Amino acid sequence: MTVRIPMPERLREHAANPPEVPPVPRDAATIVVVRDGEQGIEAYLMRRQTSMAFAAGMYVFPGGGLAASDVELETPWVGPDAAEWGRRFHCDPDLARGLVVAAVRETFEETGILLAGPDASTVVADTSGAAMQAARESLEAGELAFADLLVREGLVLRADLLGAWAHWITPAFEPRRYDTRFFVAALPEGQQVGTMSREADRADWAPLSEVLRTVEAGEAAMMPPTVTACQEISKLTAGTVVAAAAERTIHTVLPELVLVDGEPYLETNHGGPA
Repeated sequence: MTVRIPMPERLREHAANPPEVPPVPRDAATIVVVRDGEQGIEAYLMRRQTSMAFAAGMYVFPGGGLAASDVELETPWVGPDAAEWGRRFHCDPDLARGLVVAAVRETFEETGILLAGPDASTVVADTSGAAMQAARESLEAGELAFADLLVREGLVLRADLLGAWAHWITPAFEPRRYDTRFFVAALPEGQQVGTMSREADRADWAPLSEVLRTVEAGEAAMMPPTVTACQEISKLTAGTVVAAAAERTIHTVLPELVLVDGEPYLETNHGGPA
């Protein structure tokens, strides 16, 4: 399915002056963490600081780029293996393993939500203690590897709590590009969000129905991949989101610049081969 999206104002200058050689996209991962609320399904969203080089002022899900340790270290793990994640995201198992680790690590760094537990049937119920909060800072500073944190705490990454949702690549005309896999997960019972990430100036749980209304009204800014994920997930519940992910066929979406009557649009193909 081909969709044309009006060019967001923040991209018009980049589109008009593209780099001669498009930057190579950096592998990244993000998780749409959801819970059920009074107005339906909610997601945890953060507004990036206006000083950030990428997506400044945009509402985003927790996530970020892969670290070398995400791929190189042996992370304690239960649930679908790296080969299965590679099949879901159409990439090699080593990259797939790194994507899962990066998604869980970045979400813990930025929110305090930890998709891990002592074994395959339990999950950490509380991450608000001083040791865990200090670990978040050490991870963000690159002083601690996520694998080492799990070993130290006697935990395993719960890959079964995640679902593979989407795959978007930043348009070629942007100066900073990411090759991003989107995951989904429900907030583990008993866990709460911790202190806000330094990359954000605002963060909260928001009903997706209200999120979409504010974006449509121009009261909040989001990138097309974020809006699309909100639209798709708004029809679900926290209890069904991972199961719904398992039913999806994931296609790579690389928005391209097109001109319609002289006006720039982003054209996306959601149904082409991955």
